[in-house]
Parts: sequence; C-alpha cells; structure tokens
Amino acid sequence: MPGQRDGSGQRIVAAVDGSPSSLEALRWAVRHAELTGTSVDAVLAWQFPAAATGYGWSPAGIIDGTDYEELAAKTMADAINQAVDPESRAIVRPVVVEGHPAEVLLEAAADASLLVVGRRGHGGFARALLGSVSQYCVHHARCPVVVIRG
Repeated sequence: MPGQRDGSGQRIVAAVDGSPSSLEALRWAVRHAELTGTSVDAVLAWQFPAAATGYGWSPAGIIDGTDYEELAAKTMADAINQAVDPESRAIVRPVVVEGHPAEVLLEAAADASLLVVGRRGHGGFARALLGSVSQYCVHHARCPVVVIRG
C-alpha cells in the first residue's frame, strides 16, 4: 500500500488528481516536507468509470479501450513534474492506487503526520451528490488535514 511506512508518522500524504488545486496541494506539501524533514507520498486514486453495456454495468475501459491505470500514472508523473522543483530536498514518492479517492487517501494517511488535499478537484456532478473528497477527508482522517485553495 502507499509509501514506505516506518510507523514514525513522519510522512505527509498529498492528494493528486491533476487539477490545479491538487498541484497547489502537492507544492504546499513538498515545501512543508522540506521545512520539517519529512517525506511526501503523492497519492492518486483512479477508478474504472461505470458504463452501461448490453449485459448490465461494466468498466468502461473494457468498452472504450482506455488504459485508465496508464492514464493515472501519466497524470501523476505530469503533476510531479509541474509541482516539484527538481532541486527540492524533499523525497516525493508517487503512489497510484485503484480505488475510491477518499478511501484510498484515508488509508494512505492512516499513520501519516499530515494529509494535504486541494479544495476542488475533478468530480463535478458526483461531488454535488456525494460530497467532496476533501470534505470527507476533513471529517474522517485520523491525522490533521490541510485543505489548499486553488
């Protein structure tokens, strides 16, 4: 699972989804890690979108040929390239996990010292129905949560 856990809690988890606010969250987490001597697990959660087929619901990746895991890995690499200065002293570990974003983030941050999320990421209509990932993390994380406005 996410990161190399040593039980010390000296690890920051930063939520990444490629949105401008998640890039700001990653930048903030890296700056904080440099100041505190901690590392950063940049965590991106991905899911197959559900699509209707003639036989019920199935992952859309099967239908449209998209490799969602590869797309998620590219999104993570692009985010790190945009948000992290190559001269940074902070260790940033990319973590790409299939699963619901809020659940993946809470699991990744279970023994972290801090969880950093952007205020608004991708999600649109689903967020209106289910509540935002950042809001869910604020209410359910075991560690302090920093919400970065874009």
